[in-house]
Formats: sequence, C-alpha cells, structure tokens
Amino acid sequence: MSMQPLLIELGVEELPVKALPGLAQAFFDGVVDGLARRGIAFERDDAKPLSTPRRLAVLLPGVETEQPEQHSEVFGPYLNIALDANGEPTKALQGFAAKAGIDWTALERTTDAKGERFVLRSVTPGAKTATLLPEIVREAIAAMPIPKPMRWGAHEYAFARPVHWLVLLHGNEVVDAELLGLKSDRFSRGHRFMADKQVWLSHPSDYIESLKAAYVLVDADARRERIVHEVNAAAAQAGGVARITDDNLEQVVNLVEWPSAVLCSFEREFLAVPQEALIETMEINQKFFPVLDAGGRLTEKFIGIANIESKDVAEVAKGYERVIRPRFSDAKFFFDEDLKQGLAAMGDGLKTVTYQAKLGTVADKVQRVSALAQRIAGQVGADPGQARRAAELAKNDLQSRMVGEFPELQGIAGRHYAVAGGESPAVALAIDEAYQPRFAADDIAASPLGKVLAIAERLDTLASGFAAGLKPTGNKDPFALRRNALGLARTIIESGFDLDLPALLAAANAGLAGREVQADTGELYDFILDRLKGYYADRGVPATHFNAVVELKPASLYDFDRRIDAIGTFAQLPEAEALAAANKRIRNILRKAEGDIPGMIDPALLREPAESELAEAVAAAIDDTGAALAQKDYVSVLGRLARLRPQVDAFFDGVMVNAEDPALRGNRLALLRTLGDRLGSVAAIEHLSG
Repeated sequence: MSMQPLLIELGVEELPVKALPGLAQAFFDGVVDGLARRGIAFERDDAKPLSTPRRLAVLLPGVETEQPEQHSEVFGPYLNIALDANGEPTKALQGFAAKAGIDWTALERTTDAKGERFVLRSVTPGAKTATLLPEIVREAIAAMPIPKPMRWGAHEYAFARPVHWLVLLHGNEVVDAELLGLKSDRFSRGHRFMADKQVWLSHPSDYIESLKAAYVLVDADARRERIVHEVNAAAAQAGGVARITDDNLEQVVNLVEWPSAVLCSFEREFLAVPQEALIETMEINQKFFPVLDAGGRLTEKFIGIANIESKDVAEVAKGYERVIRPRFSDAKFFFDEDLKQGLAAMGDGLKTVTYQAKLGTVADKVQRVSALAQRIAGQVGADPGQARRAAELAKNDLQSRMVGEFPELQGIAGRHYAVAGGESPAVALAIDEAYQPRFAADDIAASPLGKVLAIAERLDTLASGFAAGLKPTGNKDPFALRRNALGLARTIIESGFDLDLPALLAAANAGLAGREVQADTGELYDFILDRLKGYYADRGVPATHFNAVVELKPASLYDFDRRIDAIGTFAQLPEAEALAAANKRIRNILRKAEGDIPGMIDPALLREPAESELAEAVAAAIDDTGAALAQKDYVSVLGRLARLRPQVDAFFDGVMVNAEDPALRGNRLALLRTLGDRLGSVAAIEHLSG
C-alpha cells in the first residue's frame, strides 16, 4: 500500500457568506471521518478546509490507496443452545452455519461473560480507496448543516446552492464518481471574471497554485491576510488607520475569491452625523472598512474590497461611493430632525409605549430605574442628582428617528443628543454606557455614573422580568434576563462596588409596588449567582472553589470575588487538602450530633492534651483573624488558619469525640463547632476535599 494526495472540490454557485465557514468545515470533517471509519490511513499534517464563495474543497497530503485487511466476527448461539445432549448441532446452529455458507464444524468458539458460544471469524482483503471514496463524499455532503437545501433543474437531489463541477483526484488518477448529477473529472474553474475558464489539475499538490494562477485564493487564511494587508496599505495612503473588526473581516473573506482594496471617500458634511451611525452603515450594510484618524475619529475615507483587479479603479470607487451616499443622507436627515426636537422632549412619547403588559409603560420603567440609580449612587460615591438625571434621559432616544433606523445606536444616539442639549458630559456618557456590556466580550461601563446606571437598569429588568413570569426556560429568554444578570454581576464585581445585592433586589422589587406582580428576590439572587458559574469558569476558577464560596451566599458580589481569590490562594498551600478534609469531617460529625451543643467551650472539661492544645490554638487563631476578617482580608485569614493543621491532626488522631460522658462529648462538639465556624468563615473549604 502507498500514500497519495487526495483532492475533492465541489464547485457551486455563490454560497451564503455566514454559512460558508461552517459548510467548509463540515465537508472537511465528513471526509476525514469517513476515511477513519473505514480504516483508511491518511496524513493530515496542517490540512484544513479550503473554500471560496464558489467552491468547497478537501486537500489531504496523503491517503492510503486501499484499506487494510478487514477482520470480522459474527457471533452465533451459545453451546447450550447450539448442541443437543449428544453433542449434535441443533437447528439454531445449523441455521447460523448455513447463513454463513459453511459447515458448522468450521466455526470457531469463544467465551464471554455468559459462557461459551460459536463465532464466525473472517478476513477479507481491503477495498481500494478509489472504490470507497464516492460513498465517503456522498456521506459528507449528506451530513452538512444545510438549513434550506435548494433544488435545481429537474433533479431530485438538493444542496445549499446549485453545483456545477466536481473534482476528485487521488494522486494522478481521477476517481470515478457521480454525485449530485455530476461526473468527476480533473477540471476546476478559475475566477468568474478574471479567468473564466477551466483549470486543468494534473495532481492534487498543484491545486492551490493552479487556482492562484487563475486568480482564486482558495485558502481563506491567504485571502484574510491579503485583505488586511491591502486595507492597511490603503488606509495609510489616506493618512489614517483602518478599522478592521473580526466580524466584518470574516464576512468580506467569504465574499471574494481575489480581493482587491479600493480607497473611496464621501462628503465631509456627513461627519457631522454621529460616527457610530456611519460606521454601522459601512460595516453592516456594505461590508466596507472605515478609516479613522490618529485620535480614533472617523475620516471621510473608507475602503471597499472588490472581487476583481479593475483596470479602472476610479469607476469602482464611484460605484461604492454612490451606494453609500443615500444611507448617509438618511442618517444625516434623521440626526438633524432629532436635534430639532431635543432629547428631553423625546421622553414624552415614552408614556404611550408599553414596556410589558404587566409592568406598564417605558416611562414607568424610567421612574423605577431613576429611583434605583439615585439610591446606588449614594452608596458608591457618585452624584445622586446626576444619576437620577441620566436615568430620566436614558431611554428617550428610543423615540428618536436615528434609533428607529439604527436600533444598534440605542444609548449612543442618546449621548450625542444629550451633549447637543447641554447636559453634563458625565450624564451624556452614562446614557451610552448604561448599555455596557453590550455583548459577551464587551467591557463594562468606564465612568462611575455609567456603572451606576448600568446596575440600576439591570436590577429593574431582572426584578420586573421575574415578577411578570418571564423567567428563562430552556433556550427561551425573551427579556435577555441571563445576559442582564451576568452584565449586572460583572459590573458590580469589576467596578469593586461593595453593594448589598439582596437589599438592592428588594428595592427593585419594591419599585413594583402597586403592580399586581412581585418577584421572589431569593430566587432572583440565586439566578444571578448561577450566572457566575460560567463567568468564573471562563476565568479558570475550578468548580470546587466556586461551590465553596457560593454555599455562603455573600450579600456582596465584590466580596464574593475576593473570597474566590482567597480560596484560590489557600488551595495552593500544602495544608489545604488536610484542613478541607478535616472541615468535611467536622460538618459530618456536627450534622449527626444528637441534642444541643453547648454555646461555649468549658476549659475544665478539656481532659486530653490534644484537645487542650487544639482549643488553645483555635482561640489564638480567632484572636489573630478577627481584625482581618472584619477588613475582608481573606487571604490573611485562611493563611493563619492553615497553621492549625498540626493541632487538628493531633486531635482527630488522639481524641474520641463521641465520648460516653455527655459533658465531655458536648464540650468536644462545641470545640469542633468553634473550629468549623472559623474554618468556614471565608468559604466552605470542605469542597476542596476530594
């Protein structure tokens, strides 16, 4: 047997941009899985899916030309069923042998848990890879995630888009196959406009370079690199810096086969519009790359990516500029009209907009958030008056023409209108930052007032959502309560705000007074803590550490975070495992104890040296850690408690806790409870014990 390179290319009409990477990966995985399941050895090296809008390809550097020998076992009846009392074959055994086409005496025997039975073992030569490949490709195509397959012509088969050619090469040879109405050959296709002709492939190893010669970059990474290079060069030519987001870049990569950057411009008067609206139009609607100046401000330049090297680049640029101008004109009109109305006046319309049937209007929500923001501001050192003002204006831009056309600009538009209306910079910024974090990887609000408003907004959303019975179920979360809970928790923790969360949830619930609905604040608090599981898992915190802290349910999430950090430090100490196991043992002993446990330790009842030494050590540790515990210096607390290990070990080695004398037993239980309470003062460290 020998290895030969394998190339499979499926030529199609332009595939959906967002679906292309997933389809390419699925096709690649399906082929690789099909080879593996049939025992066909192959080399992957750095092989990866290859694709353009017009093709899906798999290129493997080496695939065996045939399978290895195929060994099979078919199990027959057990001996007690297969042979009668005289050792003669029964009908069951004869039938099994006949089905296999051999005499029963040629069968072998094997033994399993139920006893001895007959088995048919066979070895057959491996099939040629070329014989198996058509079915492998067919299976890979059938397994691809195509939500709405298309049919074309009078065919019965379907695919994501009509298919026009099929290349199937194993080494120098074309593998004979017919799939989706196409017969395989060695002819690919070049660029639709720059090299609209067949590309003859003599060998799979020629594939990438042969297509490159026909103006097709079949490797998405190569297209990405070319786009970034050309966009940055064009931006530098314009004296600026290109804004290249991952999402926009990936979509452009999957739109073109031979990318070519085109530097364009628009009228400077449009720069009076909030740059976020212009950037939104360029990136979302047209897949262009904006050009920013050194200060991060939008310039009148932008870059389009053509799927062709044009002989008249100026005409291409005019086309891109012509496409973008109407959208910019609309944005400028909306912005100018909104400025005439003013942000404060927009708020009047919120009284007629229903927030939720059971929760009243958006104006009602604004009142609730305003009260919460004022309360929180006083606790974190922000200006309560400014917090209330920011909350009163924060939803007004929902009535603006700009947000009506660009919903993604909620808050951003409000900030611009607040500045234009003479509001303080802090209030204007908070209106925008109240929406942060807007997505999973986004930062929290940066300004103190923005953080306050972000917390207040999410508190009301969560309390009112639970009150109205909109708790998430399965994949359904109509009010995005999971995202709001995580955003609330992140903002509190990452801001370092030492807030009493249950008290704030109660305040948010109280804001619903007069409504027929109320939230269960305990359930809501647990819901928020549950969101923190993933948050800390993403930060590399073990589940045992999280569980150790969550059991205490600290009222402050900032305090929760400090305990998480402390338990992480404690877990690295050599004494941690033993003390965790000891605390687990203490919890079990106390849980099983019958009768009342004394509230104090009686020194007169300390009979054994080990219990006297432990009592003395515990008292000293409590004295030493009291101040640190009050100051929430949890690392110091746990570090000091780790020094108790020798006395704890000696106690459990030499003292019988459940003594026959009730007084002695009660005193020892009191000692253990005192020790356990201090060991568990930072976290339920028993969770660290395996």
